[in-house]
Amino acid sequence: MTPPEPTKRGKKPRGAVSTNVQATGQVQSLTRGLTLLELIAHANGSVALTDLAQQAGLPNSTTHRLLTTMQQQGFVRQVGDLGFWTIGSHAFIVGSSFLQSRNLLAMVHPMLRKLMEASGETVNLAVLDNSDHQAIIIDQVQCTALMRMSAPIGGKLPMHASGAGKAFLANLSDDQVGSLLHRKGLHAYTHATLVSPVHLKEDLAQIRRRGYSFDDEEHALGLRCIAACLFDEHREPFAAISISGPISRITDDRVTELGALVISAAKEVTLAYGGTR
Repeated sequence: MTPPEPTKRGKKPRGAVSTNVQATGQVQSLTRGLTLLELIAHANGSVALTDLAQQAGLPNSTTHRLLTTMQQQGFVRQVGDLGFWTIGSHAFIVGSSFLQSRNLLAMVHPMLRKLMEASGETVNLAVLDNSDHQAIIIDQVQCTALMRMSAPIGGKLPMHASGAGKAFLANLSDDQVGSLLHRKGLHAYTHATLVSPVHLKEDLAQIRRRGYSFDDEEHALGLRCIAACLFDEHREPFAAISISGPISRITDDRVTELGALVISAAKEVTLAYGGTR
C-alpha cells in the first residue's frame, strides 16, 4: 500500500483551510446571531441597529446581515418609522416550547393563584438559568392590593439576593456555592444584601433547616420575598415558588406563616410533578 505523500513544511493539506474557515464561520455567525437576539431581548422593547452593533462589537454591515437573516426566519422584526429591531414571534414560539415540558405552567398556575389568595401577596414561579446562574421568573399571579410587587415575566433574579435564588443555592453543596460565588461575585443591591460569603452560607444553612428562603430587602428596599423549591424525580430543584410583597404587609410575625404556606404549595406541586423532596 503506497503511503500518502508527505505535506510540505509550512503548508496544510489541500482543502483543509477552506473547510476550517467555513466551519469556524458557521459557528461564529451563530454565536453572533444569538448574541444580537439576547441584546434585543434585554432592550425591553426595540433597539436601533447602530446601538446593537456597538453593544455586540460588530460592524454595522455585519449586524444588518445577521438581523436580516434572523428576520427571514421570524426571530426578529423591524418596527416603527425608524426601523428599530425587536423580538419576532418565532423566537417566542421556540422559547415557549421549554414551558410546555410536562405542562409545568398548566400544573403550577392554579396553585400560584391559590397561594396568592391565601397569602394576599403576589406569587411567582421561577426556574434556574444554568447558563448565567440566575433565577428567571416564568409565571406570576399578582395580588389585588394597590401596592404590590410587580416583576416582568422573563425577569432575572440574583442567586444571592432573592428568595428564589437563595432557595436554589440552599440545595447546592458548600463547594458548589463557593465555586458559583467565585464566578459571579456578591453584588450589593441594598444595604441588606449579603455580600459576605460567610454570612451567606450561614443564611443558606438556616434555609435548609426551616425549608424556605427569606429575602429581607436584599434585592430591593421595602420588598420581602419567601420561597421554596420544587423537586423532580431525581430530587433536583427545577423551579421555585415565591411570595413577594412590601415589608409593611410581610411583617416579622407573618414570615413563619407565609413560609409554611409556600412549603405546603411546593410539596403539593412536587408530588403532582412526580418529584421527591
